[in-house]
Amino acid sequence: MIKLPRIALTMGDASGIGPQLLDALCSQPELHQLCCPVVYGNTAVLKRAAQHSRSGLEVIAVDQLPDDFESQPGTVFCIDRGQADVAEAVPCQVDARAGRGAYDYLVSAIDDCLAGKVDGITTAPLNKESLNRAGIEYPGHTEILADRCRVADFGMMLYLPHSAVIHPPAGLGIVHATLHTSIASVPGLLKTDDIYEKTRLISELSQIMGAAAPRVAVCALNPHAGEHGLFGDEEARIIAPAVERARAAGLDATGPLPADTLIRRAVYGEFDAVVAMYHDQGHIPFKLLGFDQAVNITLGLPIVRTSPSHGTAFDIAWSDVPPDIKGIMEAVKAAVKLAAHQNRPQTT
Repeated sequence: MIKLPRIALTMGDASGIGPQLLDALCSQPELHQLCCPVVYGNTAVLKRAAQHSRSGLEVIAVDQLPDDFESQPGTVFCIDRGQADVAEAVPCQVDARAGRGAYDYLVSAIDDCLAGKVDGITTAPLNKESLNRAGIEYPGHTEILADRCRVADFGMMLYLPHSAVIHPPAGLGIVHATLHTSIASVPGLLKTDDIYEKTRLISELSQIMGAAAPRVAVCALNPHAGEHGLFGDEEARIIAPAVERARAAGLDATGPLPADTLIRRAVYGEFDAVVAMYHDQGHIPFKLLGFDQAVNITLGLPIVRTSPSHGTAFDIAWSDVPPDIKGIMEAVKAAVKLAAHQNRPQTT
């Protein structure tokens, strides 16, 4: 019998769409064919979501996973190491209690993954304002993961699998040189070393996803790639040296290229991966191309972490609108694939 990987599903913000996503996801037989899921979240809130949807999902509270744990459709274990008042958070609103819970569930899953108790993590969305109101001064999942795992070189990547729209056979990934920060701060934050590291990290990840020799395109910061200094000198001063360094290291890297045409070229199969200079340079085209399928993957960690690319959806959470689980299902599939690669025996 093939041993399925254990995937931790963190609830995220209990006031948002996360509990409903996990209820709908864990009710799908397909999930239990992919992995052995375990929820890290508030048991009462997850039971409330199951009652709301009438899914019939049985939620079993446990302190830790048994060694002989196996997945059973219609049933899910829930590990709750957060504060009990999460269940009192107001639905569809920013609430410090939900922010605290989202942090606690994530940290608990990270620690268990580092200890080898689970094989990967797929996170439901958290709300950054709720996090901040709880006194947790991180801008998002990525930074918490990197800090808890004690890594300095990491990246936030969006990934879209191969489809009628996405032509590269192994799918298309995009990583960001800067993360959650203001547009005004981006030029000052760009560093040649960081852009090189993002190029290296996404090349490695693209190989795992199936690209034998990943072709990485690096975005320019300014319109028309700066037009030879007319619109800025970051391309020549910062970005081009990173591309040259990547080539010297044996990577198939190209750039800096104007972002408006680069993404189109990548979508049509000319590249397997893209390095964007800032958040919206990558997020806007990817969410336009595949909002329901885009997967967020954290690069550079010693553990596997994926998530859907959407947010907490306060506008439809806890309503009668059924949650769309395509994104989180794709995220689990990516986590399973990455966990299999990470846990495979090493040959010498």
